[in-house]
Amino acid sequence: MRYRSMMLFIVVFVLLPIPIQAQTAYRLLPRETLKILASELSGETAHRHLEYLTQHHRMRGSRQFHRVAQYIAERLREYGLEHVEILQFPADGSTFYGPQKARPAWDAEFAELWELRQTDAGWQRHKRIASWDAMPVSLAQDSESGEVTADLVDVGAGLAETDYLDKPIRGNLVLTSSQPGAVQHLAVDRFGAAGIVSYAQNQRTAWWKENENFVRWGHLDSFAEHPTFAFMISLKQAREYRQRLQRGERIRLYAAVKAGRRPGYYDVITAVIPGADPDLKREEIAFSCHLDHQRPGANDNASGSVTILEVARTFAKLIDEGRLPRPRRTLRFIWPPEIEGTLALLNARPEFAQRIKAVIHMDMVGGGPTTKAIFHITRGPASLPSFIYDVAEVFGKFVNAQTDAFASGRQTAFPLYAPEGGKEALQAVMADFSMGSDHQIYTDGSFRIPAIYLNDWPDRFIHTNFDTPANIDPTKLKRAGFIGAASAYFLANVTAENAPVLWYVHQQQALQRLAQTLDRQSSLSEEQAMLLAGFRIWYERGVFESMQRFFEIPSSLQRQYAEFETMLRRILRFNGEFPGTVTSHPTVYRRNPAIKGPLTTFGYDFLRDRLGRANVARLKLLTHRGKWGSGGEYAYEVLNFVDGRRSVAQIGQMVSAVYGPIPVEWVDDYLQALESIGVVQKVH
Repeated sequence: MRYRSMMLFIVVFVLLPIPIQAQTAYRLLPRETLKILASELSGETAHRHLEYLTQHHRMRGSRQFHRVAQYIAERLREYGLEHVEILQFPADGSTFYGPQKARPAWDAEFAELWELRQTDAGWQRHKRIASWDAMPVSLAQDSESGEVTADLVDVGAGLAETDYLDKPIRGNLVLTSSQPGAVQHLAVDRFGAAGIVSYAQNQRTAWWKENENFVRWGHLDSFAEHPTFAFMISLKQAREYRQRLQRGERIRLYAAVKAGRRPGYYDVITAVIPGADPDLKREEIAFSCHLDHQRPGANDNASGSVTILEVARTFAKLIDEGRLPRPRRTLRFIWPPEIEGTLALLNARPEFAQRIKAVIHMDMVGGGPTTKAIFHITRGPASLPSFIYDVAEVFGKFVNAQTDAFASGRQTAFPLYAPEGGKEALQAVMADFSMGSDHQIYTDGSFRIPAIYLNDWPDRFIHTNFDTPANIDPTKLKRAGFIGAASAYFLANVTAENAPVLWYVHQQQALQRLAQTLDRQSSLSEEQAMLLAGFRIWYERGVFESMQRFFEIPSSLQRQYAEFETMLRRILRFNGEFPGTVTSHPTVYRRNPAIKGPLTTFGYDFLRDRLGRANVARLKLLTHRGKWGSGGEYAYEVLNFVDGRRSVAQIGQMVSAVYGPIPVEWVDDYLQALESIGVVQKVH
């Protein structure tokens, strides 16, 4: 009878209209608190800061990055935040922060690419093709100084030696469809090209190659033995050049570059709003973003940088005016260079990792309609269950419902729009974990800090000269700020008193995840379906127990959860333990505490550097595309599941449940490879 009642509850709840579900937000924070936050957050103020940031080519360790770091710090001091600092960590080409080899700082002063025309007086400048002053993205990152007058030679993709054979490469400039760093070894080191001209296209989306005027951000090898330079041009310009070269026309170019790498520092800006509770103020809820990017880099990621700045202003002002009580826990705000800056911070200053209880990370949160962006509220990895993701989803659904009502002409208390912005419904997607930004550093098994990831994807302008302030919607900035601020304020105050409402939220969210599990089971074998069922039980228990990170869970709730789990087991027909005991592949590994962080770094490949390119290519795990994930995600979670207790076979079961079935031998091969380079150590 109880089983039938439970099934009826599931069906009724899952089919409830989102507006009804969204009222749960009022159980997390009082309606008046939400009104105060909504009324103070300003999308226009955030956009005004964004306009300043996008004037700078914000490369890690560069003078322009330092300039915007100072700008952020000055605003924080004006707003009244405390302990405002620009922390500096060596970026010298040799220091390691976990698996990240610190890339040297890079600056550019001048770069121009000219097409020449032959006259009676010789070759003369005819048409300027690229200019650092006009468009910094036209010079590839990590270019070095150089000056050359040379012919242009088309090498196509330039990824194979056959692309270069029987062509006059030495001393000339090569035209390639690939990223400069991908062809650098062959073009420059092997065949002696003087430099590279690339028309690499933007990241693949439905709009890929659609706009032939885009110039994409290019990258060279940060640790190349043979320095070179590369220019980035549009697809339109490249097509013209290719057609002329195919007709046998000689194209002669003049290139001049003043740029280079040097020992420098990663700047990481940080500030706090101290908590009010004498005990809990030592714990922190952090807002994270990444401040670095090419100019203009409006959505990626000036948008996230200015949104957390606006959240900082909002909290500081409301607390100072007495309109909002100071939170129990401390609120921290962090602006690093992407990935490498966060790795530097958490490795060089371990006290940060010890204090931070949860992170709200914003990377691309302002895309307007022209960007075609879809806003996501993204959970942490399956290896790190946490109730904080459910909290963010509650506020996300609340904003979805309120803004849909507003856009549809219905009365609503929370339209959440900026006068200078749009009025469309938010329509945020509640998404499972995806990689690609600093959140994956916090949630790595070395640190295990749960992180909420707010992000746009796709964005047809990402990493191009068209990622401009004109495409950023102040309304979107306000709404992202509201979801982040509401989530953080609840988490900064949460205690055992909030346990009942969190248990209520958990049941809501768990039942929706159960529906997804039942759907996925239909495409699996019976054995794999049972693995997925076991994983769902394991995960929901982890979500419930994650409250322990913030407070002691009341025994009454523990009893209620035990009853709830019994119901889940009946529905899923799973009576065992997960992961189960397996006799094959019994090896157990633990992580090397000296290498903290995931192996996904920027501008440096720890795995390839230590193992060698050929050995990495033999690891099938890294190239596998599963039902719900691909190689990099499998690899990330395999390492996260290493805990000194689970066997290789058990880890194989877990990643198979998360991303789809995979041979345990591939997991074994990968972990053996990690052991050979010291990332993991064998326990038995």
